[in-house]
Amino acid sequence: MITKMKDKVYWVGAVDWESRHFHGHELSIHRGSTYNAYLIVDQKVALVDTVWTPFADQLMSNIREVVDPAKIDFVIANHSEMDHAGALPEVMRHAPNAELIVSRKGAESIPGHFHEQWPTKPVKTGDKIGLGENELVFVEAPMLHWPDSMFTYLTGKNILMPNDAFGQHYATAHRFNDEVDQSELFEECLKYYANILTPYSSLVTKKIEEVVGLNLPVDIIAPSHGVIWRKDPLQIVNKYAEWAKQIPQQRAVVIYDTMWGGTRRMAEAIGEGLAEAGVDNKVYHAVTADRNDTLMEVFKARTVIVGSPTLNNGLLPTIWPILQDLKGLKFKNKIAGAFGTYGWSGEGVKVIEEHLRDCGFEVPVAGVKYKWQPTAEHIEGCRAFGREIGKATKNAEHGEHAE
Repeated sequence: MITKMKDKVYWVGAVDWESRHFHGHELSIHRGSTYNAYLIVDQKVALVDTVWTPFADQLMSNIREVVDPAKIDFVIANHSEMDHAGALPEVMRHAPNAELIVSRKGAESIPGHFHEQWPTKPVKTGDKIGLGENELVFVEAPMLHWPDSMFTYLTGKNILMPNDAFGQHYATAHRFNDEVDQSELFEECLKYYANILTPYSSLVTKKIEEVVGLNLPVDIIAPSHGVIWRKDPLQIVNKYAEWAKQIPQQRAVVIYDTMWGGTRRMAEAIGEGLAEAGVDNKVYHAVTADRNDTLMEVFKARTVIVGSPTLNNGLLPTIWPILQDLKGLKFKNKIAGAFGTYGWSGEGVKVIEEHLRDCGFEVPVAGVKYKWQPTAEHIEGCRAFGREIGKATKNAEHGEHAE
């Protein structure tokens, strides 16, 4: 079912209620997603973005509710990833006279994905295409979150279509931000930012400054996933500006795996010590906790503490993915710690600490490790470790600086 956004501007995308994973299994999406495409009917007809391949027929059906697809003059591909461009072959087949508009990097990525010779026009920041009464204005946005990403702005209607920026994986019965549960909406926005855009935070800041500097009036922000921002649309821009600073809360996250329960008991005791120090915390078992939910909590927290038994002079294999995420997502302004049990070699804590330092985290308190199953005395030592790193967490607030 299409949605009219403004006069002669329509949402013609698809709602995906079923999916629970994205990018293969890289990202969990508990509430599904949407693939947003926007149809503009002026003297010229433009389609901004398409949908994921399985929803191509639905996209074409939606377009036909408004206009014959053969009348489309321009197809704008803000980004070549399949969730946005997967239906391009179907669209271009039914719109044989359409010109494909891409960023300069998109002129490489689109042919690389589809191996088609569509009539293509690369654009750069500031370029415009007239539709009749209104124009499309383009803003390149490399690495938000691919090199080929760009924003499209519709003059007259004051609609910014920024593709993956300002979106969220959130399937809903309604299309606009003021029609949905606000706590769910912002939880999904933060999860999206933390797991996808955090490494590009400095670029987010610069791009926001650039777009604001263009002095374009914005009535609607229409991203390519989730709801469309029509009520106070700049609120999500302000949130991105805040999140890009990566100023954490006075909280801690304890992440662990365990073989026979000893490291679990240590993790729980560390959490108790943190609480005794007045630091709120969450304890996650890496095997049972959702990895992306855990990373969202890491994004919010000042402190991350990782634990594993020593196995083959290293760590349990379930811990490595979260450690790689901590490095790849380039979290800033964190302090960290390590803990674990061991049987005979005991390198695990050292391995974790070295990795956390490689992530750019400060490790203010030496990690704790105990041989075999921890005793009551060892458990108290874990509580003391929690209290000590809790104190460091609170002290870090006074030296806060955003990098």
